Amino acid sequence: MAYDAVNMADWQISEAAEKNMPTPDEWREKLGLEPEEMLPMGRLAKLDFLKIIDRLKDKPDGKYIEVTAITPTPLGEGKSTTSCGLMEGLGKRGVNVGGALRQPSGGPTMNVKGTAAGGGNSLLIPMTEFSLGLTGDINDIMNAHNLAMVAMTSRMQHERNYNDEQLARLTGMPRLNIDPTRVEMGWIIDFCAQALRNIVIGLGGRMDGFTMQSKFGIAVGSECMAILAVIRDLADLKERLNNITVAFDKSGKPVTTGDLEVGNAMTAFMRNTINPTLMCTAEYNPCMVHAGPFANIAVGQSSIIADRVGLKLFDYHVTESGFAADIGFEKFWNVKCRFSGLKPHVSVLTSTIRALKMHGGGPKVVPGIAMPEEYQKENLELVEKGCENMVHLINVIRKAGINPVVCINRFYTDTDEECKVVRRYAEEAGARCAESKHWEKGGDGALEFADAVIDACNEENNFEFLYPLEMKLRDRVDKIATEVYGADGVDWAPEAAAKAKMLEDDPKYADFATMMVKTHLSLSHDPTIKGVPKGWRLPIRDVLIYSGAKFLCPCAGTISLMPGTGSNPAFRRVDVDVKTGKVSGLF
Repeated sequence: MAYDAVNMADWQISEAAEKNMPTPDEWREKLGLEPEEMLPMGRLAKLDFLKIIDRLKDKPDGKYIEVTAITPTPLGEGKSTTSCGLMEGLGKRGVNVGGALRQPSGGPTMNVKGTAAGGGNSLLIPMTEFSLGLTGDINDIMNAHNLAMVAMTSRMQHERNYNDEQLARLTGMPRLNIDPTRVEMGWIIDFCAQALRNIVIGLGGRMDGFTMQSKFGIAVGSECMAILAVIRDLADLKERLNNITVAFDKSGKPVTTGDLEVGNAMTAFMRNTINPTLMCTAEYNPCMVHAGPFANIAVGQSSIIADRVGLKLFDYHVTESGFAADIGFEKFWNVKCRFSGLKPHVSVLTSTIRALKMHGGGPKVVPGIAMPEEYQKENLELVEKGCENMVHLINVIRKAGINPVVCINRFYTDTDEECKVVRRYAEEAGARCAESKHWEKGGDGALEFADAVIDACNEENNFEFLYPLEMKLRDRVDKIATEVYGADGVDWAPEAAAKAKMLEDDPKYADFATMMVKTHLSLSHDPTIKGVPKGWRLPIRDVLIYSGAKFLCPCAGTISLMPGTGSNPAFRRVDVDVKTGKVSGLF
């Protein structure tokens, strides 16, 4: 049944749907799993992916469907909602469908954007567990990451306090000579805490640590999260966690977690994170949750592990990429698929009337403030001008050899005429287009959308990468900037150019993926520029080295790895009933 999404909060719909949510034992029977392949954790369960993959290794993979979006407003345009709605619509068509979404960060959940559970009749349940830590993966990642920082900072203190003979006797390790001005890592916390972006640590006496500048990033932007998204098994996790570059020594040599002898302990913290958590939509379609968001910082994809499991369990498997197609799809296309060896059948480009109006010159959208009336009433001129952004991103997806399906994620305030404009521009650009009212009506509102995706999955595509692995880092960045973002070229800061050359000259970085760090609010590096900017160049100020994940991350503009909390954050509305323990206010 569909709930009254217009008048019910998401947490109320989730609470109502949870009453009939299958138990872990019921899920095991529904999915045809063996008892040892499910690891119950209260109302939820993790899936033992190695056992499932091994048992089903000879079964053909299902259809692989990726969901991305046009450049969003700061409120997001509903990729998770669209992913859930597509699963519900396909389920109504009687096909065996499931999916994989990313785990939400506590930062946006307690800030202005809210949780990433979807919305209305198209959301994941149980919503409270999903929004507040789930089965602990992010907490395990924080512990693993911060343990590496503990190992490094304590090592720096001991090397300062003891001579070589004393150091060798106390630690049994050689002197690492870490350069405090060339520390790559910082600390992490899973909130938007702008006060921690730039800090000084080690104040006090000689026993209080090594005094130096440091920083915090948001947990889901950690290299440990990036590693979780791309690993194949526990051995792969252990190897990568031992290869993280934490700093450089005073001669310019990388100092790794393996050098600090901390990678194995980090693996111990993260050993349980490798198994996806099983949840479901409000209409009880199975959906795994694995890895995290923030494609403007990290890879921002649901994991390769979850996709491998889903392609064996389901005939149609839906996976989500973070933010818009210039970021999330580009990384899915050129990084995730290259790492996994998997080939998508179709990509869905989520579009909303409100975002198109914004790109067409509509008023600024500010989280926490009521939407201006231009977004509540019909305005065909704004929609038509804004379609330029959608068409640009249709063409980006087509560069991968995929003919996308444009999904109009329709709000109840959108008009038929506005949707007709979007459909016309999408179809003229060569894409399929479907309206979907999954937010309001669940699967019954997504039937046209589901049919379009089925048709697209039955069509052959010519999937290919944007660039070969042999291409040099700066050439890759230029190709992404010009062919995906629409820039005229790239301007490298002197320090970034020198670092890029050093990385290009070192053969050990030759096969590292290029993981762009850029704002999600614009095709450009400037979040205030909407639509399809013309006559601009992409500035690169630094290149981060994620040597465990095997990523080189060029940083465009002034994007911060630690978002800030707004003036009207969501935590002000979250509450707990002291008699029942039920949480309310989670959007």
